[in-house]
Amino acid sequence: MGMKLAVFASGTGSNFDAIMKAVKNGTLEADVSLLVCDKIEASVVKKAQQHLIDTVVFNPKCYESKAAYEEVLLKDLQSRGIDYVILAGFMRLIGPTLLEAYEHRIVNIHPSLLPAFPGKDAIGQALEKNVKVTGVTVHFVDNGMDTGPIIDQEAVRVEEGDTREAVQKKIQQVEHKLYPRVIQSLPVKEESL
Repeated sequence: MGMKLAVFASGTGSNFDAIMKAVKNGTLEADVSLLVCDKIEASVVKKAQQHLIDTVVFNPKCYESKAAYEEVLLKDLQSRGIDYVILAGFMRLIGPTLLEAYEHRIVNIHPSLLPAFPGKDAIGQALEKNVKVTGVTVHFVDNGMDTGPIIDQEAVRVEEGDTREAVQKKIQQVEHKLYPRVIQSLPVKEESL
C-alpha cells in the first residue's frame, strides 16, 4: 500500500483530514498507521478514531524529559514499521531521540515561505511586516526551529485588507493540496528500521 506514516498533531487536524482524503481518493499511496497527539482534548483525536486509525495520546508532563517520551514513541513507531513521521500542527519541537532515528524522514508543514517567519504565529508575523506574499513550506525537520531542508514551497498573495482569518484560509487551501502531493513524492527507503 505504499509508505507507512505516523501523523503527529496537536489541534483540529485540518491537514490530517487532507492527508486522509488524499489516501482515500488514491492520490496519496500511503497507510496512515498511527496518530500521535500531545493534547487529550484535541479534535484530531476524534477524527483519527472515525478513520479507525490507531491513536497514541500522551501528556508530556507525565514524563521526566522529552527524551523519555520520545523513547516510548520511537519504540511504537519502529514496531509498526513507520517510514515517515508527518507533523501536521504538532506544537512541540522534536528532540534528538526521534531526529536521529528518523533523519530526513520527519516532515513538517509551515505557514510561511521559510526562512521568513519561522516559529509560532507565522501568519501574524507576515501581517505585522505588511508582506504582499507569504505562503506554505514543506520541509524536513532538523534540530532547529523550522530550519530543515526545504522540500517544496507555494506562495500565497496577501491582498490589501485581508484579515488574519482570510490569510489563514488561503494558506490552509494551499496546505491541503501541497502536503499530500509532497508526501506522495517522498522516496520509500528499502531498509527498515
